[in-house]
Amino acid sequence: MQVKPVEWRDTVIRVLDQTRLPAEVVFLDLADYAEVAKAIREMRVRGAPAIGVAAAYGLALGAQAIEAGSREEFLSKLGTISRELASTRPTAVNLFWALDRMTRAAGACPERQEILRYAQNDRKRREGSAMSEIKAALVEEAKRIDRENEEADRRIGLLGAELIEDGFTILTHCNAGALATAGYGTALGVIKAAHEQGKRIQVFADETRPLLQGARLTAWELVEAQIPVTLITDSMAGHFMSQGKIDCVVVGADRIAANGDVANKIGTYSVAVLAKENAVPFYVAAPTSTIDPSVKSGTEIPIEERSPDEVTRIGGARIAPDGVGVANPAFDVTPHRYVTAIITEQGIAREPYIESLGRRIQCRK
Repeated sequence: MQVKPVEWRDTVIRVLDQTRLPAEVVFLDLADYAEVAKAIREMRVRGAPAIGVAAAYGLALGAQAIEAGSREEFLSKLGTISRELASTRPTAVNLFWALDRMTRAAGACPERQEILRYAQNDRKRREGSAMSEIKAALVEEAKRIDRENEEADRRIGLLGAELIEDGFTILTHCNAGALATAGYGTALGVIKAAHEQGKRIQVFADETRPLLQGARLTAWELVEAQIPVTLITDSMAGHFMSQGKIDCVVVGADRIAANGDVANKIGTYSVAVLAKENAVPFYVAAPTSTIDPSVKSGTEIPIEERSPDEVTRIGGARIAPDGVGVANPAFDVTPHRYVTAIITEQGIAREPYIESLGRRIQCRK
């Protein structure tokens, strides 16, 4: 089953509602940018690359409805939409990267000085033409971001598959597959590519509490792809590593600092420490858009705190007593010393990451 979590459909953005999986496959048609922002906030669309694509399409969709008397007013209203989309999730840097790229695309359209060359009575028509050009350019830029993301994922898959040997058992945490990206996957892209090459592999998927992305989403994707997968609870990873049943770990990322520290779904740090203790390679698969060179180390990465209900309830059923205190950080940071390699579309980076990641970012530009 080909999964496309976010698609542009002319007047709407179609997203796969990931909160309904695996019980139901439900698509939502979002008619305005506020609905897109809500879908991101409620994790109906999730995963750093997919969030970036959704935000880009959301900004393009919002732009189509803008009415303004001048280019400056148009760009001001566009900025308001961008800020609302940016406020949805603080940790995944692809969100901000995509919105920044979209804003630059809007600014690259005809400048005010060009419009002023025309006579006063022709200026209004020229203003309208310029704004129409911006609207069209934003749609094309969003589609380009989507397309480039999928191309990057497939390149990551091919490069990462070189690290996977025939007969390997791979542990992954959370979901970094087609559902979390532009339709192929980063961590699961590596696994899929190895499988497509005919390598006999199997996967252990952590359930990934509290929202069970591993149990609900990763297991679903791998079953659909006919890749052997075993579901385990988060607390079982160390047990299977100590028994020599895990050959490597492959995870995705939501933000990577300049020094190689990696923010990913809560529980990733624990898996990385266990991998180090048991001499199991720990790989991170992510596009270069996930690398944030403005952040020197993981201590500077903002960590999203989500609703206590995600911890105290499963499937709507309460599992904890009323009045209990709850902490629910959505992500943790794995220090770079636990990371064996970072697989990007521009190549595989290794220590010292401050240098190797910097070179990958330059290749991206």
